[in-house]
Amino acid sequence: MTGPPMIDGAFARWLASRAGQALLDLRTEMGFADGGALKSAGDKVSHDLIRTELAKWRPGDAVLSEEDEGSRLAWAAEVNTGAVSRLTADRVWIIDPLDGTREFSEEGRSDWAVHVALWARRAPSPHGLVAGAVGLPAQHRVLGTDYPPAYPPMTVEAATAGERKIRLAASRSRPPVFLTDLAEDVGAHLVPMGSAGAKIAAVVTGEVDAYIHAGGQYEWDSAAPVAVATATGLHASRIDGSALRYNEADPRLPDLLVCRKDLATRLLAALQRHSG
Repeated sequence: MTGPPMIDGAFARWLASRAGQALLDLRTEMGFADGGALKSAGDKVSHDLIRTELAKWRPGDAVLSEEDEGSRLAWAAEVNTGAVSRLTADRVWIIDPLDGTREFSEEGRSDWAVHVALWARRAPSPHGLVAGAVGLPAQHRVLGTDYPPAYPPMTVEAATAGERKIRLAASRSRPPVFLTDLAEDVGAHLVPMGSAGAKIAAVVTGEVDAYIHAGGQYEWDSAAPVAVATATGLHASRIDGSALRYNEADPRLPDLLVCRKDLATRLLAALQRHSG
């Protein structure tokens, strides 16, 4: 792929690809003996690369990155650095330079990601996301809104048995406490995975049927995956069914459901029973 300028979806894919390759190179260079050092270096390398390219090719846009100083604070509490204010900007890039640092630092794991999303004030959807890409570097693929994947096929169980056996992606370390009960209620089984991006990507590709999170996240954890998921035709919402909204003053976005549309009503009803 040639360098920018290009349309935003292709640009997001290009950025995620560039950052992903830099992270793979870093893994090779540093090895896995010092996981803490590898995590820190990975966050910095990817953040610096993405920030540099955005400043070069999209200088008029605002940026919200996980690795920005003060990124987890509500905007009103942040120090004005002279950068474009994301709350008054028409376009804001929402970035997670390395989603799943734990998995990134473990040899052989591929369930980590790079998130690049673009929010626009005049977007037609409630979430406001108009472009996005999820890089899965260790899986050698990028899922993007410029070429959204086809709607995921039915599970093998559903196709052969005439009924759907729901597969729920779950955190391998911090699953919501109610998720086991919910899975029993709807006849599902849990599939442990690493980063949020990897889990939502698995819904997009049909490896699982749904991802439910209710343990606290920020906008950058889900913006790019949600952009791709909704471009694919999947359901994405808060666990109470309300719309996901990005570029809010407080970047916390604590819960979400991403699933096949035919499962949304059933899963939202189960969430109402179990997540209160």
